[in-house]
Amino acid sequence: MKQVGSAEAASGRSVPQQLEWAEWRDEKLLDLRLCDLRLTLEGSQITDQIRQLYDELAARGLLFRPHCWLSDEWFSPDGVPGIAVPFYLAHPRLAQLELAQMLEVEGGTPDWCMRILRHEAGHALENAYRVRRRRDRQAVFGKSTQPYPKFYSPKPYSKSYVLHLDMWYAQSHPDEDFAETFAVWLNPQSLWRERYADWPALKKLEYMDGLMSTLAGARPSVATKQRVDSLSRLRKTLREHYELKHKHYGTPHPTFYDRDLRKIFSDAPEYRTKTTAAEFLARVRQDVRREVASWTGEYQYTIDRVFDDIMARCREQNLRLAIPEEKAKLNVTILMTVQTMNYLHGGHHRVAL
Repeated sequence: MKQVGSAEAASGRSVPQQLEWAEWRDEKLLDLRLCDLRLTLEGSQITDQIRQLYDELAARGLLFRPHCWLSDEWFSPDGVPGIAVPFYLAHPRLAQLELAQMLEVEGGTPDWCMRILRHEAGHALENAYRVRRRRDRQAVFGKSTQPYPKFYSPKPYSKSYVLHLDMWYAQSHPDEDFAETFAVWLNPQSLWRERYADWPALKKLEYMDGLMSTLAGARPSVATKQRVDSLSRLRKTLREHYELKHKHYGTPHPTFYDRDLRKIFSDAPEYRTKTTAAEFLARVRQDVRREVASWTGEYQYTIDRVFDDIMARCREQNLRLAIPEEKAKLNVTILMTVQTMNYLHGGHHRVAL
């Protein structure tokens, strides 16, 4: 499931670039434009993972090597055989800011970073060899012309898709299905034949294996080094960047949890000297949020918004702790996990793309 990144994990062994803003407080740093960060990929920890990606491609006999550049997020643009890497992975101070703003650093550990790079390499390879035009590819994965949804409702129990990135991402679009399947195929430790032996998704992996054997040793037909939305061209401030990101991932869950809250908290007079529910929730918030994210794959930022709703509801009803704290923490974790999974499995939950 989703791992919790950190500024330290993102920085790794590399010596960070010496830049004036590295010592600034968050409030001042947020008003800096992305283009004024003046960052480069060279010397950052991400270069170790890019080299590993190249080694894995070489081990498969593929000549393709996606070019990489810094931007505001992870992506591989249509028609470009390359990968945009988020700016916060190029400096530990920015990874720290990302952690403060989003509660996690996407790609902030070597393993997590490699999973994303393999996925994006799948998109880039499709661009490099114009794979989307192939009828056999369309027959297996679907057509790329299918509109991209803003949200999708995953089916967690489906075995027609591989499991690689969080939130059953292969289910979101045919292009993501291809990229996820490629990532599993490329990973030298995936053991995909054994892992997916009784899954319909195995046919996709076998198709991928055959397709890549035909591309081994072939030079890409698209060789452009275009860098879409390069960091040096982005004039929005970090504050504007995170405001948009908060809006995108801050979708709250419906608040159908009053009855469950009353199993943990109470407004009865005999509990008036006990800790308020809001105070207790604030104290356990970080631990519970991480635990729920680990089990469900949900974005920590979204779970945090649910915490805001619950705490507000507890304040409105003047609820206080009615059971021992250890049991209450466990029950809150269960409440949050069950609620999240109910929406996922019921098809009512929507995942932001």
